[in-house]
Amino acid sequence: MSDTYRRPIIDEGAATVVMGAPQGEEVAPSQPTGEPEKRSATTFWSRDLRFMLVVLAAIVVLFLAFALLIAFSPTGAAISALAIIAAPIATMVAAYYGISLALRQVSDARESADSSEARARAAEVTARESDAWAAQMESGLRVAVAKLRAAGQDTRDVERAAGTPDEFF
Repeated sequence: MSDTYRRPIIDEGAATVVMGAPQGEEVAPSQPTGEPEKRSATTFWSRDLRFMLVVLAAIVVLFLAFALLIAFSPTGAAISALAIIAAPIATMVAAYYGISLALRQVSDARESADSSEARARAAEVTARESDAWAAQMESGLRVAVAKLRAAGQDTRDVERAAGTPDEFF
């Protein structure tokens, strides 16, 4: 048996039957951890707003540096000083963008994994319900065939309609 059927399923009902538990034993459901928190629009905008503010601050600093360069005579030394100032600022902005992009990708991957796990759990619950329904239908079919045979009726049409193999009953 794989470990996927041993995981407890969080159920809204009063008690949950766990697939690893013996028959007749019910296990109280654990406290739901809640659904993964979805990224709200404010979080999304705050990330973009922070990046925009960093870029805006870098542009303002570079603009001031160019203004000072023009105001105090553009000599070779002044241009070199401006390059010394501009290079780290551009590097920091690029690094901040790279880091914020990586963090966004990680959070998106986490949200995707959480939603995939929720879909997998829902599929497990659906499969269990489907198995239970199929078992009930099979049991009902067996009872119907047994009653027909006890009454002396032919069950061949019922067996064909059910699509069961010859040795099923």
